[in-house]
Amino acid sequence: MASLLLKDVGKSYGTVEVLKDINLDIKTGELIVFVGPSGCGKSTLLRMIAGLETITAGDFYIDDERMNDVPPSKRGIAMVFQSYALYPHMTVYDNMTFALKVAKMDKAEIDARVQKAAKILQLDSYLDRLPKALSGGQRQRVAIGRSIVRDPKVYLFDEPLSNLDAALRVDTRIEIAQLKEDMPNSTMIYVTHDQVEAMTLATRIVVLNNKTHTIGQVGTPLQLYERPQNTFVAQFIGSPKMNLLSAKVTAVGDATAVDIDDGGIASVPVASADAKVGDTVSFGIRPEDLLVAGEGDPIVYSGEVEITEKLGEVTVVYFKTADGDDSVIAKIPGIADVNRGDRLSLTCAENKMHLFDASGQSFFYK
Repeated sequence: MASLLLKDVGKSYGTVEVLKDINLDIKTGELIVFVGPSGCGKSTLLRMIAGLETITAGDFYIDDERMNDVPPSKRGIAMVFQSYALYPHMTVYDNMTFALKVAKMDKAEIDARVQKAAKILQLDSYLDRLPKALSGGQRQRVAIGRSIVRDPKVYLFDEPLSNLDAALRVDTRIEIAQLKEDMPNSTMIYVTHDQVEAMTLATRIVVLNNKTHTIGQVGTPLQLYERPQNTFVAQFIGSPKMNLLSAKVTAVGDATAVDIDDGGIASVPVASADAKVGDTVSFGIRPEDLLVAGEGDPIVYSGEVEITEKLGEVTVVYFKTADGDDSVIAKIPGIADVNRGDRLSLTCAENKMHLFDASGQSFFYK
């Protein structure tokens, strides 16, 4: 398959800058997922790779060949769009063979490719059906099969599951994960706004920041979840988002001690030469890492319960904050006996704590 390299890539529409300084090295066989808020440029970047949008700055390479001025049809790329874009009057077989027939490929080779793709996607028994006789998930599989038969260097997916209902999204997501297992050397780039898709499918995730118009962080799903480089990534990855509490540094050394607003204290296991006693920082803790404090446990937060969501496997608790800004959220395992108006004290493990400086950068990366 193929490797891709983006060097200082940017995109502007006149004076409006959409993307800048995009540097990304994609290895053969990776499944890279682009995520980020609406308007951050995920689909624009994908379309630039496909050749459907011009690159206004920087250079883009596939297998060391510069692609900036190469037309889409010559890049060896296949794209699966958000809409299925199937020909309604053609059968599944004809939809999958159309591009190959236009390229005047040998009939026997065309049939062999279609049969192979249909087997991978479990479409063997649907080849003679029209798209209207298929479910949404089956239509999306046909769109993917149309890409597979072309045997491209790179597969591009632009929010392929967004038109499916919740149950079909789960099923089709599993099918895409299985497809990647069946095609381990295929290089794939996938755009989504769904964090579950990103966390479960990606080899690495690229988080795009809509405020800076560049990459916030690149890493494996667990790297982004466990060690976000900045507050933007910390609050974008994870649902509910990470709690960020204002705190002041009270001691520095092998660990950094902080006094957290709303009465909590913590010793974060990270040393930083840049931290000084008295500095204002942000203490971060994910909702699922907060626990009801027992006797003798260090308390990182105390507050009054405002709302509870008892979901069975977990109880989501929202707390009032002193300043009235964003709620502090805790996810307590099981069905907790917690109600509106209760006052709780919470603790957490040291290895689950995060600390960010005044600019929003993580102390763990200093």
